[in-house]
Amino acid sequence: MTSMLTLPLTLNLQSVHLTDEQFYQLCISNPEIRVERNADGGLIIMPPVGGNSGNRELELGTDLAIWNRQTQLGKVFSSSTIFKLPSGGDRSPDAAWIELSRWQALTPQQRQKFPPIAPDFVLELRSPTDSLEMLQAKMQEYLDSGVRLGWLFNPQDQQVEIYRLGQVKETRSLPTQLSGEDVLPGFTLQVERFEE
Repeated sequence: MTSMLTLPLTLNLQSVHLTDEQFYQLCISNPEIRVERNADGGLIIMPPVGGNSGNRELELGTDLAIWNRQTQLGKVFSSSTIFKLPSGGDRSPDAAWIELSRWQALTPQQRQKFPPIAPDFVLELRSPTDSLEMLQAKMQEYLDSGVRLGWLFNPQDQQVEIYRLGQVKETRSLPTQLSGEDVLPGFTLQVERFEE
């Protein structure tokens, strides 16, 4: 009888105590594996996404990148970027944005590795293999680290959850129009229902 692992898989490494450099080397030495680390030190192995999720992720990130290219207010990051969050986790949102002066305050070495900074904005897209509860905990981890605005897209329930620093989560049904508010000034996103 064979057993299948379900991903994402979280490994408890609290007694191992990987240093930041060891975690960085683990990720660099295994580029074919998507790895994150939560604030408790758990190592999270993420599965690759399928076609629908990959397409949705890029489409949403492209809208953010186009807005940023026009405004030049900050830097946009892909899902391949891991941020060393102040709350202790090493996380990789599906898309992220950092205000330009905050990014420029980092040293060149900090920008080269896993930037030790919480983005101002994060976007997460739930794939069929993602647990909603795990993603909601990840969004809370972002807020605990100082992320000011976050959108969690949930195609399975045709919803988007809006996370704002210091406020209660807002859940909207799709279709809806989202605003970047004072974090991403002038950025709006019309989100239709996700195709099955």
